[in-house]
Amino acid sequence: MFILLPPSEGKAASGDGPRLDQGTLTLPELTPARERVMAALAELCSGPEDTAREVLGLSVSQSDALKRNLDAATAPTLRAAELYTGVLYDRLGLSGLLDGDEALVRDRILVFSGLWGVVGPADRLPPYRLAMGVKLPPLGGLGAYWRRALTGPLGELTEGRLLVDCRSAAYAAAFRPTGEAAERTVAVRVLREREVDGVTRRSVVSHMAKATRGDVARALVSENVQARTPQELVSALRDLGHTVELPPAARPGTARAMDVIVRD
Repeated sequence: MFILLPPSEGKAASGDGPRLDQGTLTLPELTPARERVMAALAELCSGPEDTAREVLGLSVSQSDALKRNLDAATAPTLRAAELYTGVLYDRLGLSGLLDGDEALVRDRILVFSGLWGVVGPADRLPPYRLAMGVKLPPLGGLGAYWRRALTGPLGELTEGRLLVDCRSAAYAAAFRPTGEAAERTVAVRVLREREVDGVTRRSVVSHMAKATRGDVARALVSENVQARTPQELVSALRDLGHTVELPPAARPGTARAMDVIVRD
């Protein structure tokens, strides 16, 4: 089983490890694709600041991210587990899990990235800022760019494994399992359930969804869940105290949505 995660919008601002060595990252065969993105990002960030901020979706107060992008090749690094912060990662506690059993966590977690495509939790990365939804000149939309680069290598890495997809839409665009792979992919959807005038209603949530996905991912890793099918995944999560439902797939050869129900 692999758990597919988005990165966090917020990231640690500095590291204390050795400079980036792309040959040590997960899927080192992506190095040429990563270098093209790094070069395009450096060119953008070395030009007019207003243009760079507009392309990257940054405010004036976030201008320091431009320098971090320019320094990415030489800056001190830190593990992805410490680089990514925010609600999902706070609940997941990835750094502590990695310290407890690095081999297990490396074999369970993949984090998607606008700059690196996909990385593992122990990969050492410099601080940076580049969202998957960015259209980066001259490469264009990063979702489509990484989909072309990732389909073969990542498809091979995940072959035969259940995929628990906790990514947001922008990062899901970078890798879309098809056919048999899609049938062993489960997208985690979080629904809020509450009583309104005596009627039970459900709604999709956003901020709470990040926390819940972090909780689900932590449970699967910390309990070393060995699910091989969507049905086994649902059964395991129910045993761990989560309220989970698995609606039928929309059609054969497509991923299923697994609903995790949270109540007020």
